[in-house]
Amino acid sequence: MALYRVCVTTGPYLMAGTLDNIFVTLVGTCGESPKQRLDRMGRDFASGSVQKYKVRCSEELGELLLLRLHKERYAFFPQDSWYCSCICVTAPDGTLSHFPCYQWMEGYCTIELRPGTARTICQDSLPLLLDHRKRELQARQECYRWKVYAPGFPRIIDVSSFEEMESDKKFALTKTAPRADPGDSSGNQYLPGFPMKIDIPSLLHMEPNIRYSATKTTSLLFNAIPASLGMKLRGLLDRKGSWKKLDDIRNIMRCHKTLTSEYVREHWCEDQFFGYQYLNGVNPVMLHCLSSLPSKLPITNDMVAPSLGPGTCLQTELERGNIFLADYWILAEVPVHCINGHPQFVAAPLCLLWLNPQGALVPLAIQLCQTPGPDSPIFLPTDTDWDWLLAKTWVRNSEFLVHENNTHFLCTHLLCEAFAMATLRQLPLCHPIYKLLLPHTRYTLQVNTIARATLLNPEGLVDKVTSIGRQGLLYLMSTGLAHFTYTNFCLPDSLRARGVLDIPNYHYRDDGLKIWAAIESFVSEIVGYYYTSDASVQQDSELQAWVGEIFAQAFLGRESSGFPRQLCTQGQLVKFLTAIIFNCSAQHAAVNSGQHDFGAWMPNAPSSMRQPPPQTKGTTTLKSYLDTLPEVNTTCNNILLFWLVSQEPKDQRPLGTYPDEHFTEEAPRRSIAVFQNRLAQISRDIQERNRGLALPYAYLDPPLIENSVSI
Repeated sequence: MALYRVCVTTGPYLMAGTLDNIFVTLVGTCGESPKQRLDRMGRDFASGSVQKYKVRCSEELGELLLLRLHKERYAFFPQDSWYCSCICVTAPDGTLSHFPCYQWMEGYCTIELRPGTARTICQDSLPLLLDHRKRELQARQECYRWKVYAPGFPRIIDVSSFEEMESDKKFALTKTAPRADPGDSSGNQYLPGFPMKIDIPSLLHMEPNIRYSATKTTSLLFNAIPASLGMKLRGLLDRKGSWKKLDDIRNIMRCHKTLTSEYVREHWCEDQFFGYQYLNGVNPVMLHCLSSLPSKLPITNDMVAPSLGPGTCLQTELERGNIFLADYWILAEVPVHCINGHPQFVAAPLCLLWLNPQGALVPLAIQLCQTPGPDSPIFLPTDTDWDWLLAKTWVRNSEFLVHENNTHFLCTHLLCEAFAMATLRQLPLCHPIYKLLLPHTRYTLQVNTIARATLLNPEGLVDKVTSIGRQGLLYLMSTGLAHFTYTNFCLPDSLRARGVLDIPNYHYRDDGLKIWAAIESFVSEIVGYYYTSDASVQQDSELQAWVGEIFAQAFLGRESSGFPRQLCTQGQLVKFLTAIIFNCSAQHAAVNSGQHDFGAWMPNAPSSMRQPPPQTKGTTTLKSYLDTLPEVNTTCNNILLFWLVSQEPKDQRPLGTYPDEHFTEEAPRRSIAVFQNRLAQISRDIQERNRGLALPYAYLDPPLIENSVSI
């Protein structure tokens, strides 16, 4: 008689425990144990519990290969969900085997777990294990299916597959989930006071391992409802028409001020702060250094001489590498939209900036159209204050549209969704790259499903607040993806290509490069441990299927993107993984976390413009300026969204935090510890620098960076 000791850990989360029966079967090289119920006196699988059991076999099983975990009905209790963290098994000879689980078991089902040692397919030779890998991926590919959202878009998750699965399993969701309004056959509901509808079915019918935790869901609602109710009670969400005066805008979120939002309100109209935002605002990726002016921007030295001052000229500054351009060409043909029954307007400006001798970046000239001509004047700092302010505000509106749709949603949310999908579909749980990437995909599929059901849906918030609406969004993102390259995706390459490596006070660049280097070092150690040669990379068929699916589904097989369709060397794999982890974590933090800070003062980030771009100078007044800005209700809806997405709900996992121990070998665990120490030092350096800044830059402070796109 052989005795195996089994230790089962239930996750410490809200509603993680179960009353169902749990059985276990051990499978080894010499046979398998009988299916045995795990049962002790009292409650067995409470949230956070660690329980020990004995499994008896007629003989030793040899090396343990699999552990089958069965969840079955107990008496007359209704079915529930169980979050199993891990299982440790001690063999009769004292050998300890860890079986990481870290997943929900919903309903009555069986899952098979492998020991925690990560293995590529090339390292498995037993038919049992090869068959297990195959069956696991087949099941996941059936569960996580691709869907075309719109032409030219990265492919997304098909949530209807979860509805079919739940129907097949006869899951009675209507007994446990909020019901839709009986009068709304679509299942859409409003949160109390909230300005957007929520498509309840698309949020509930999610596979449990990608669904928001109860803690995060509750936190999200508590962030949203008080702010929205406050605006509703003051009548702001229903008030149409122009603002009467600029100072009225400051009262919108008077209870939700931040150090940065107050700084923005005080300095928003200053040229130096306008330039600062290109470096350390929410869209710090627009600037390109110029060696000569493009023909579509016919600026002369005489135009900018008063700004440049004596002792230099435009040509000299071009040669010195001090002239930069922000070009919003992508907006030239974007469709426009109506808000509150009124047509909106869009510009496609070119903004020329100068790095002055004091190290400040300031605007030199703004042209609001891609085609020069008499009806497209070039606005200058020497123009009237209102003309110059209006020109800068048009640029800030263009910044809003490009940032929200492309820099933020397309290049972090949608691409990271594709990375998550390919990882789930092509890499089994035991694969080292699956273990590496899984923490950086947490909640991404859920948050994107929420976004599509509330923001991007017809008559959703995008239609309510932006001058381009949903149709413009579809155009902008598909056009953006068609021009997005691997160089854009990799921070060091992007900075080099844009010629911005030497601009002073570029905190996004400085902090981002440090974090990139830390991730790259960590990834290099992991890859070097599991892939001993370039040949081992090439021969990993699962890895090649993974990168091939990303190329096909995220980048639509476009060769000109420069993204890899296969990986041939360790170096290529390290770079690709580094870029994925950086964009799922640090890049998203950089372009998301400051939205309320920089957008709460609406004139700094207007979501729409109600008058066409000016075709002559000298006509702008305070009244015409206010009549161009978004209406009151449009402003409030947009600022409410800024507030919500900038408040990270509870259940956070900062960059480098891995409470789920998927790696069980000593080498990767040491690499994780080194990575965490390096991030801690980066954090100390950032905090020390920020103490000397009038406006601290903390969006890339590692403890404030979420591991994944989760909000």
